[in-house]
Amino acid sequence: MGGKLVGKALIGQSGGPTCVINQSLVGAVKEAMKNRDRVTGFLGARHGVDGILKENFIDLFAQNGSTLDDVARTPSAALGSVRHKPSPDECKRVFEICRRRDVRYFFYIGGNDSAETAHLINDMGRDAGYELRLIHIPKTIDNDLLVTDHCPGYGSAARFVAQAFMGDNLDNVSLRGIKINVVMGRHAGFLTAAAALGRQHDDDGPHLIYAPEVEFDEKKFLADVERVYAKAGRCVIAVSEGIQDQDGEEIAARFISGVDAHGNKQLSGSGALGDHLAGLVARHMEPILGKAPRVRADTFGYLQRCFPGVVSEVDAKEAFAVGRHAVRFALRRDQDGSVVIRRKAGPAYGVTYGLAKLEQLAKHTKSMPREFINDEGNDVTQAFLDYALPLVGKLPVIGRLEMKMA
Repeated sequence: MGGKLVGKALIGQSGGPTCVINQSLVGAVKEAMKNRDRVTGFLGARHGVDGILKENFIDLFAQNGSTLDDVARTPSAALGSVRHKPSPDECKRVFEICRRRDVRYFFYIGGNDSAETAHLINDMGRDAGYELRLIHIPKTIDNDLLVTDHCPGYGSAARFVAQAFMGDNLDNVSLRGIKINVVMGRHAGFLTAAAALGRQHDDDGPHLIYAPEVEFDEKKFLADVERVYAKAGRCVIAVSEGIQDQDGEEIAARFISGVDAHGNKQLSGSGALGDHLAGLVARHMEPILGKAPRVRADTFGYLQRCFPGVVSEVDAKEAFAVGRHAVRFALRRDQDGSVVIRRKAGPAYGVTYGLAKLEQLAKHTKSMPREFINDEGNDVTQAFLDYALPLVGKLPVIGRLEMKMA
Protein backbone atom coordinates (compact mmCIF):
# COMPACT_ATOMS: atom_id res chain seq x y z
CA MET A 1 0.00 0.00 0.00
CA GLY A 2 1.01 3.64 -0.35
CA GLY A 3 1.10 6.13 -3.16
CA LYS A 4 -1.61 8.73 -3.73
CA LEU A 5 -4.22 7.74 -1.21
CA VAL A 6 -7.61 9.47 -1.69
CA GLY A 7 -10.25 9.82 1.01
CA LYS A 8 -11.59 11.96 3.85
CA ALA A 9 -9.64 13.36 6.79
CA LEU A 10 -10.77 13.36 10.41
CA ILE A 11 -9.41 15.45 13.28
CA GLY A 12 -10.15 15.69 17.01
CA GLN A 13 -8.84 17.54 20.06
CA SER A 14 -8.19 15.87 23.40
CA GLY A 15 -7.05 16.75 26.91
CA GLY A 16 -6.61 20.17 28.48
CA PRO A 17 -7.08 23.12 26.11
CA THR A 18 -4.25 25.58 25.48
CA CYS A 19 -3.72 29.03 24.02
CA VAL A 20 -2.49 27.58 20.71
CA ILE A 21 -4.21 24.21 20.20
CA ASN A 22 -6.44 25.83 17.57
CA GLN A 23 -3.36 26.91 15.64
CA SER A 24 -2.61 23.22 15.12
CA LEU A 25 -6.20 22.55 14.07
CA VAL A 26 -6.18 25.36 11.52
CA GLY A 27 -2.70 24.50 10.31
CA ALA A 28 -3.94 21.01 9.44
CA VAL A 29 -7.15 22.25 7.78
CA LYS A 30 -5.39 24.86 5.65
CA GLU A 31 -2.77 22.39 4.48
CA ALA A 32 -5.46 19.86 3.61
CA MET A 33 -7.34 22.53 1.63
CA LYS A 34 -4.33 22.78 -0.66
CA ASN A 35 -4.70 19.08 -1.44
CA ARG A 36 -8.39 18.65 -2.22
CA ASP A 37 -7.51 16.11 -4.93
CA ARG A 38 -6.27 13.81 -2.15
CA VAL A 39 -8.39 14.91 0.81
CA THR A 40 -12.02 14.77 -0.31
CA GLY A 41 -13.52 16.07 2.93
CA PHE A 42 -12.42 17.09 6.42
CA LEU A 43 -14.48 16.00 9.43
CA GLY A 44 -14.06 17.78 12.76
CA ALA A 45 -15.03 15.58 15.72
CA ARG A 46 -16.89 17.41 18.46
CA HIS A 47 -15.20 16.60 21.79
CA GLY A 48 -12.58 14.22 20.47
CA VAL A 49 -13.12 10.50 20.60
CA ASP A 50 -16.57 10.98 22.18
CA GLY A 51 -17.67 12.88 19.10
CA ILE A 52 -16.28 10.19 16.81
CA LEU A 53 -18.17 7.45 18.67
CA LYS A 54 -21.37 9.51 18.36
CA GLU A 55 -20.50 10.51 14.77
CA ASN A 56 -20.89 14.12 15.82
CA PHE A 57 -18.89 15.88 13.09
CA ILE A 58 -18.70 19.32 11.51
CA ASP A 59 -17.48 20.13 8.01
CA LEU A 60 -14.15 21.89 8.32
CA PHE A 61 -13.84 22.51 4.61
CA ALA A 62 -17.01 24.61 4.87
CA GLN A 63 -15.22 27.19 7.06
CA ASN A 64 -14.07 30.38 5.32
CA GLY A 65 -10.54 31.71 5.63
CA SER A 66 -11.29 34.60 7.99
CA THR A 67 -13.16 32.29 10.37
CA LEU A 68 -10.22 29.91 10.45
CA ASP A 69 -7.79 32.78 11.08
CA ASP A 70 -9.88 34.05 14.01
CA VAL A 71 -10.19 30.54 15.45
CA ALA A 72 -6.44 29.98 15.18
CA ARG A 73 -5.80 33.07 17.33
CA THR A 74 -8.39 32.04 19.91
CA PRO A 75 -7.41 29.97 22.99
CA SER A 76 -9.28 26.78 24.00
CA ALA A 77 -10.30 23.79 21.89
CA ALA A 78 -12.58 25.06 19.11
CA LEU A 79 -13.95 21.56 18.42
CA GLY A 80 -14.38 20.85 22.13
CA SER A 81 -12.08 18.53 24.03
CA VAL A 82 -12.47 15.36 26.09
CA ARG A 83 -10.80 13.46 28.94
CA HIS A 84 -12.17 10.11 27.79
CA LYS A 85 -9.52 7.40 27.42
CA PRO A 86 -11.24 4.91 25.07
CA SER A 87 -11.25 1.16 25.70
CA PRO A 88 -9.97 -1.27 23.03
CA ASP A 89 -13.59 -1.98 22.07
CA GLU A 90 -14.28 1.73 21.64
CA CYS A 91 -11.12 2.11 19.57
CA LYS A 92 -12.43 -0.69 17.35
CA ARG A 93 -15.71 1.20 16.91
CA VAL A 94 -13.74 4.35 16.02
CA PHE A 95 -11.86 2.41 13.36
CA GLU A 96 -15.07 0.95 11.93
CA ILE A 97 -16.59 4.44 11.71
CA CYS A 98 -13.50 5.65 9.88
CA ARG A 99 -13.71 2.77 7.41
CA ARG A 100 -17.44 3.24 6.80
CA ARG A 101 -17.03 6.97 6.18
CA ASP A 102 -13.98 6.50 3.92
CA VAL A 103 -11.64 8.28 6.33
CA ARG A 104 -8.06 7.72 5.20
CA TYR A 105 -6.29 10.46 7.19
CA PHE A 106 -6.76 10.64 10.95
CA PHE A 107 -5.24 13.45 13.04
CA TYR A 108 -5.53 13.56 16.83
CA ILE A 109 -4.31 16.57 18.81
CA GLY A 110 -3.34 15.86 22.41
CA GLY A 111 -0.84 14.52 24.91
CA ASN A 112 0.55 11.07 25.61
CA ASP A 113 -2.87 9.49 26.24
CA SER A 114 -3.96 10.75 22.82
CA ALA A 115 -0.85 9.21 21.30
CA GLU A 116 -1.80 5.89 22.92
CA THR A 117 -5.33 6.11 21.48
CA ALA A 118 -3.89 6.86 18.05
CA HIS A 119 -1.53 3.90 18.39
CA LEU A 120 -4.39 1.48 19.17
CA ILE A 121 -6.52 2.66 16.25
CA ASN A 122 -3.53 2.56 13.92
CA ASP A 123 -2.82 -1.08 14.82
CA MET A 124 -6.44 -2.01 14.08
CA GLY A 125 -6.23 -0.47 10.62
CA ARG A 126 -3.02 -2.32 9.89
CA ASP A 127 -4.48 -5.65 11.08
CA ALA A 128 -7.57 -5.11 8.90
CA GLY A 129 -5.51 -4.26 5.83
CA TYR A 130 -7.14 -0.82 5.63
CA GLU A 131 -4.78 2.04 4.88
CA LEU A 132 -5.48 4.66 7.54
CA ARG A 133 -2.66 7.16 7.94
CA LEU A 134 -2.77 8.28 11.56
CA ILE A 135 -0.77 11.24 12.81
CA HIS A 136 -0.68 12.45 16.42
CA ILE A 137 -0.29 16.23 16.78
CA PRO A 138 1.41 17.11 20.11
CA LYS A 139 -0.15 19.46 22.66
CA THR A 140 0.41 19.98 26.38
CA ILE A 141 1.23 22.87 28.68
CA ASP A 142 3.11 20.47 30.97
CA ASN A 143 5.80 19.99 28.28
CA ASP A 144 6.11 16.34 29.29
CA LEU A 145 5.95 14.46 25.96
CA LEU A 146 8.90 12.26 25.10
CA VAL A 147 11.10 12.67 21.99
CA THR A 148 10.03 16.23 21.10
CA ASP A 149 12.25 19.08 22.34
CA HIS A 150 9.18 20.90 23.63
CA CYS A 151 5.41 20.84 23.21
CA PRO A 152 3.09 23.36 21.57
CA GLY A 153 1.10 25.01 24.36
CA TYR A 154 3.98 25.12 26.80
CA GLY A 155 5.52 28.38 25.58
CA SER A 156 2.30 30.36 26.06
CA ALA A 157 1.50 28.81 29.44
CA ALA A 158 5.08 29.45 30.52
CA ARG A 159 4.71 33.07 29.39
CA PHE A 160 1.58 33.41 31.54
CA VAL A 161 3.38 31.95 34.57
CA ALA A 162 6.44 34.18 34.05
CA GLN A 163 4.31 37.33 33.81
CA ALA A 164 2.09 36.32 36.71
CA PHE A 165 5.15 35.99 38.91
CA MET A 166 6.53 39.29 37.62
CA GLY A 167 3.33 40.95 38.77
CA ASP A 168 3.19 39.10 42.05
CA ASN A 169 6.81 40.00 42.76
CA LEU A 170 6.02 43.68 42.20
CA ASP A 171 3.08 43.38 44.60
CA ASN A 172 5.34 41.70 47.14
CA VAL A 173 7.96 44.46 46.84
CA SER A 174 5.30 47.05 47.63
CA LEU A 175 3.69 45.18 50.54
CA ARG A 176 6.35 42.88 51.86
CA GLY A 177 5.44 39.43 53.07
CA ILE A 178 5.56 35.76 52.11
CA LYS A 179 3.67 34.68 49.01
CA ILE A 180 3.19 31.11 47.75
CA ASN A 181 1.88 30.36 44.25
CA VAL A 182 0.94 26.82 43.24
CA VAL A 183 1.48 26.06 39.54
CA MET A 184 0.24 23.17 37.36
CA GLY A 185 2.47 20.13 36.86
CA ARG A 186 1.80 16.73 38.36
CA HIS A 187 5.03 14.98 37.40
CA ALA A 188 6.98 17.57 35.38
CA GLY A 189 8.22 20.89 36.72
CA PHE A 190 8.69 22.76 33.42
CA LEU A 191 5.74 25.09 34.02
CA THR A 192 6.62 25.84 37.64
CA ALA A 193 10.21 26.51 36.57
CA ALA A 194 8.92 29.14 34.13
CA ALA A 195 8.27 31.36 37.16
CA ALA A 196 11.98 32.24 37.00
CA LEU A 197 11.90 33.59 33.45
CA GLY A 198 10.75 37.09 34.38
CA ARG A 199 13.45 37.82 36.98
CA GLN A 200 15.35 40.99 35.97
CA HIS A 201 16.97 42.15 39.20
CA ASP A 202 19.06 40.21 41.70
CA ASP A 203 16.38 40.39 44.39
CA ASP A 204 13.41 39.57 42.16
CA GLY A 205 11.14 36.67 43.05
CA PRO A 206 10.40 33.91 42.93
CA HIS A 207 13.14 33.40 45.49
CA LEU A 208 12.35 29.70 45.83
CA ILE A 209 11.10 27.19 43.22
CA TYR A 210 10.02 23.61 44.01
CA ALA A 211 9.46 21.09 41.22
CA PRO A 212 8.05 17.55 41.56
CA GLU A 213 11.31 16.03 40.28
CA VAL A 214 12.94 16.74 43.67
CA GLU A 215 11.76 15.30 46.99
CA PHE A 216 9.92 17.96 48.99
CA ASP A 217 11.01 18.10 52.61
CA GLU A 218 8.84 20.38 54.72
CA LYS A 219 11.59 21.08 57.27
CA LYS A 220 14.01 22.11 54.53
CA PHE A 221 11.27 24.19 52.91
CA LEU A 222 10.70 26.11 56.13
CA ALA A 223 14.45 26.63 56.59
CA ASP A 224 14.66 27.96 53.02
CA VAL A 225 11.84 30.43 53.64
CA GLU A 226 13.37 31.56 56.93
CA ARG A 227 16.76 32.15 55.27
CA VAL A 228 15.32 34.15 52.35
CA TYR A 229 13.09 36.24 54.63
CA ALA A 230 15.99 37.03 56.97
CA LYS A 231 18.00 38.34 54.01
CA ALA A 232 15.33 40.08 51.91
CA GLY A 233 12.51 40.80 54.36
CA ARG A 234 10.11 39.05 51.98
CA CYS A 235 9.79 35.82 50.00
CA VAL A 236 7.97 34.76 46.81
CA ILE A 237 7.67 31.02 46.25
CA ALA A 238 6.73 28.89 43.22
CA VAL A 239 5.51 25.39 44.02
CA SER A 240 4.41 22.66 41.64
CA GLU A 241 1.02 21.14 42.44
CA GLY A 242 2.69 17.72 42.17
CA ILE A 243 5.46 18.06 44.77
CA GLN A 244 6.08 14.72 46.49
CA ASP A 245 7.44 13.54 49.82
CA GLN A 246 10.24 11.01 50.32
CA ASP A 247 7.80 8.13 49.73
CA GLY A 248 6.69 9.52 46.37
CA GLU A 249 3.27 10.60 47.69
CA GLU A 250 1.92 13.89 46.40
CA ILE A 251 1.67 16.33 49.29
CA ALA A 252 -1.61 17.73 47.96
CA ALA A 253 -3.15 14.25 47.77
CA ARG A 254 -3.35 14.18 51.58
CA PHE A 255 -6.03 16.88 51.48
CA ILE A 256 -7.93 16.02 48.27
CA SER A 257 -10.54 13.29 47.76
CA GLY A 258 -11.73 13.97 44.19
CA VAL A 259 -10.16 12.17 41.21
CA ASP A 260 -9.99 13.01 37.51
CA ALA A 261 -10.96 10.88 34.49
CA HIS A 262 -7.74 8.90 34.76
CA GLY A 263 -8.10 8.08 38.46
CA ASN A 264 -5.54 10.67 39.62
CA LYS A 265 -6.18 13.02 42.53
CA GLN A 266 -7.58 16.26 41.06
CA LEU A 267 -4.73 18.55 42.08
CA SER A 268 -5.60 21.59 39.95
CA GLY A 269 -9.13 21.98 41.28
CA SER A 270 -8.14 22.76 44.85
CA GLY A 271 -6.29 25.37 46.87
CA ALA A 272 -5.54 22.83 49.59
CA LEU A 273 -1.79 22.62 48.95
CA GLY A 274 -1.33 26.39 49.06
CA ASP A 275 -3.36 26.64 52.26
CA HIS A 276 -1.34 23.84 53.84
CA LEU A 277 2.02 25.40 52.99
CA ALA A 278 0.88 28.87 54.07
CA GLY A 279 -0.20 27.45 57.41
CA LEU A 280 3.17 25.74 57.88
CA VAL A 281 5.04 28.96 57.12
CA ALA A 282 2.86 31.12 59.36
CA ARG A 283 3.27 28.79 62.34
CA HIS A 284 7.03 28.53 61.77
CA MET A 285 7.71 32.25 61.30
CA GLU A 286 5.51 33.71 64.06
CA PRO A 287 7.82 32.85 66.99
CA ILE A 288 10.85 33.95 64.95
CA LEU A 289 9.36 37.35 64.09
CA GLY A 290 7.51 37.78 67.37
CA LYS A 291 4.32 38.47 65.47
CA ALA A 292 2.06 36.84 62.89
CA PRO A 293 3.71 37.14 59.46
CA ARG A 294 1.88 38.26 56.32
CA VAL A 295 1.53 34.95 54.43
CA ARG A 296 -0.69 34.48 51.37
CA ALA A 297 -1.19 31.65 48.88
CA ASP A 298 -2.77 31.45 45.43
CA THR A 299 -3.41 28.49 43.15
CA PHE A 300 -3.15 29.41 39.47
CA GLY A 301 -5.19 26.34 38.49
CA TYR A 302 -6.82 26.48 35.07
CA LEU A 303 -5.95 30.15 34.49
CA GLN A 304 -2.64 29.04 32.98
CA ARG A 305 -4.15 27.22 30.01
CA CYS A 306 -6.25 29.65 27.95
CA PHE A 307 -5.46 33.17 29.15
CA PRO A 308 -5.91 35.56 26.18
CA GLY A 309 -3.27 38.20 25.59
CA VAL A 310 -0.23 36.25 26.74
CA VAL A 311 0.24 34.01 23.72
CA SER A 312 3.86 33.40 22.77
CA GLU A 313 4.45 34.22 19.11
CA VAL A 314 6.94 31.38 18.84
CA ASP A 315 4.46 28.97 20.39
CA ALA A 316 1.66 30.04 18.04
CA LYS A 317 3.90 29.72 14.98
CA GLU A 318 5.13 26.27 15.99
CA ALA A 319 1.66 25.02 16.91
CA PHE A 320 0.42 25.98 13.43
CA ALA A 321 3.46 24.30 11.90
CA VAL A 322 2.95 20.94 13.65
CA GLY A 323 -0.62 20.85 12.30
CA ARG A 324 0.56 21.69 8.81
CA HIS A 325 3.40 19.15 8.94
CA ALA A 326 1.02 16.46 10.20
CA VAL A 327 -0.90 16.71 6.92
CA ARG A 328 2.28 16.88 4.86
CA PHE A 329 3.66 13.75 6.51
CA ALA A 330 0.36 11.90 6.00
CA LEU A 331 0.20 12.80 2.31
CA ARG A 332 3.82 11.96 1.64
CA ARG A 333 3.57 8.19 2.02
CA ASP A 334 1.98 5.39 4.07
CA GLN A 335 3.36 6.32 7.49
CA ASP A 336 2.05 6.98 10.98
CA GLY A 337 3.52 8.72 13.99
CA SER A 338 3.67 11.83 16.15
CA VAL A 339 4.98 15.17 14.93
CA VAL A 340 8.01 16.24 16.97
CA ILE A 341 9.95 19.49 17.23
CA ARG A 342 13.74 19.30 17.03
CA ARG A 343 15.84 22.26 18.13
CA LYS A 344 18.70 23.24 15.84
CA ALA A 345 22.20 23.38 17.28
CA GLY A 346 23.87 26.75 17.63
CA PRO A 347 23.32 30.04 19.46
CA ALA A 348 20.37 31.20 17.33
CA TYR A 349 17.04 29.55 18.09
CA GLY A 350 15.49 27.49 15.31
CA VAL A 351 13.63 24.22 14.90
CA THR A 352 12.86 21.49 12.40
CA TYR A 353 9.93 19.06 12.37
CA GLY A 354 10.02 15.29 12.21
CA LEU A 355 7.90 12.22 12.82
CA ALA A 356 8.41 9.84 15.76
CA LYS A 357 6.84 6.43 16.23
CA LEU A 358 3.57 6.53 18.17
CA GLU A 359 4.79 3.94 20.65
CA GLN A 360 7.65 6.25 21.64
CA LEU A 361 5.17 8.76 23.09
CA ALA A 362 2.20 6.62 24.10
CA LYS A 363 1.62 6.10 27.85
CA HIS A 364 4.93 7.59 29.02
CA THR A 365 5.92 11.13 30.01
CA LYS A 366 9.22 12.91 30.59
CA SER A 367 10.41 14.86 33.59
CA MET A 368 12.46 18.02 33.71
CA PRO A 369 16.19 17.17 33.40
CA ARG A 370 18.06 17.33 36.69
CA GLU A 371 20.53 19.81 35.21
CA PHE A 372 17.65 22.30 35.02
CA ILE A 373 17.34 22.26 38.84
CA ASN A 374 19.96 23.65 41.24
CA ASP A 375 21.85 21.44 43.70
CA GLU A 376 19.69 22.61 46.63
CA GLY A 377 16.51 21.61 44.81
CA ASN A 378 14.89 25.01 45.35
CA ASP A 379 15.57 26.93 42.12
CA VAL A 380 16.38 26.51 38.44
CA THR A 381 19.72 26.78 36.65
CA GLN A 382 20.95 28.83 33.72
CA ALA A 383 20.53 25.73 31.56
CA PHE A 384 16.77 25.91 32.08
CA LEU A 385 16.64 29.63 31.32
CA ASP A 386 18.57 29.06 28.08
CA TYR A 387 16.13 26.30 27.15
CA ALA A 388 12.88 28.08 27.98
CA LEU A 389 13.40 31.78 27.25
CA PRO A 390 13.25 31.40 23.44
CA LEU A 391 9.86 29.69 23.79
CA VAL A 392 8.11 32.49 25.68
CA GLY A 393 9.33 35.54 23.78
CA LYS A 394 10.30 38.98 25.02
CA LEU A 395 8.83 39.83 28.41
CA PRO A 396 7.89 43.29 29.80
CA VAL A 397 10.71 45.44 31.16
CA ILE A 398 10.40 46.28 34.86
CA GLY A 399 11.56 49.78 35.85
CA ARG A 400 12.87 50.85 39.23
CA LEU A 401 13.47 54.22 40.85
CA GLU A 402 17.02 55.07 41.91
CA MET A 403 16.91 55.24 45.67
CA LYS A 404 18.92 58.46 46.05
CA MET A 405 17.89 60.20 49.22
CA ALA A 406 16.93 63.87 48.95
